[in-house]
This record gives sequence, C-alpha cells and structure tokens, in this order.
Amino acid sequence: MSTLLNLLLLVQILSALGMIGLILVQHGKGADMGAAFGSGNSGSLFGASGGANFLSRTTAVLAAVFFVCTLVLAYFGNLRPTDSGSLLERTSLPVTAPPSAGDNIPGSTSAPVSADAPATADKAVPSAPATTPASTPASQIPAK
Repeated sequence: MSTLLNLLLLVQILSALGMIGLILVQHGKGADMGAAFGSGNSGSLFGASGGANFLSRTTAVLAAVFFVCTLVLAYFGNLRPTDSGSLLERTSLPVTAPPSAGDNIPGSTSAPVSADAPATADKAVPSAPATTPASTPASQIPAK
C-alpha cells in the first residue's frame, strides 16, 4: 500500500509541475490580437493557428490526472484501521477522577483551608501608582 501511495504522490507532483510549465508557456488571448494586425509573429512550431489546442488539451489532461490523484490520496489518507482502534483505546492505564478541592495532594505546598481560618481579604496587596504613559516624561523612565 505504501508503494501505491508513493507512486500516486509522484504522479501528482509530476502532473502539478507539468501544469505549471504548460500554463507558463501558453500565451494569453491578447497576444493573438497583436498577431492579427501584423505586429507579431503568427508562425509558430504548431502551425498558423498556434499551439493553443495542443497546449490547452495537454493542460486539461494533466489537470484531470492531478485531480484524480488528489482524490485517491485523500481517500487513502482518510482511511483508519479498524482492528487496532485508537491510541487511547489501546492503552491499559486506569482512568481516575481529578482530585477535589479538599483532597491533600502529595508534594503540594499549600495547606488545606479550614472553615475557621481567617479570610484573606484583610491582607491588601499594595498597588503601583496609576500613571499614564502620556503623563510620565521620558527623563523619568528608569534605565536598566
């Protein structure tokens, strides 16, 4: 299966590069207007009509190959093996409930809070003075 996927990926990359090359080689519709009035070279490798039919058909074939390869790679990439299951299903670790707020966790530094403990609201943390950047002159900014 791996060689098939690698082969499809190689065909997809080659068709993408081929499409890029063919699209860059083709000239726009505006170039035909200049050739009609005599300012361009109307003779080309593919005849007087130019290679528009050959290049556009080859581009369409490469686009179809690219599209089919993309669909097949997406299909095979989305397949999941049914016999092995997910990684979580294959593990044999027991599932435990998270500790509640009253549990004493080993290694923790916080002590459990009792009901008769004083509230911590009376311990006020000093705050920094409220200054705005516009009110502080640049000479008062401390340097590191």
